[in-house]
Amino acid sequence: MALADQYRLPAIYEFRDYTIANGLMSYGTDLANTYRLEGSYVAMILKGAKPADLPVMQATKIEFVINLKAAKTLGVTIPPGVLSIADEVIE
Repeated sequence: MALADQYRLPAIYEFRDYTIANGLMSYGTDLANTYRLEGSYVAMILKGAKPADLPVMQATKIEFVINLKAAKTLGVTIPPGVLSIADEVIE
């Protein structure tokens, strides 16, 4: 993220935290949801399940976040169609 800022490059990141920290956009899993899934695994293990027998769980919530303040700083215009599909737009 520091290099993208230094060279004023538009970049997309995996987690929303980067977008909140003035990254341009992110597309990836919702970490809070991922942590809940991990908690489910721990609960099953504590109840006696063998880790090898546990099902593979995959994140089901993917989010697309755009930071318009970062876009303005970079001189990038985000098309209205892209803004309309974003899960969150940071002004």
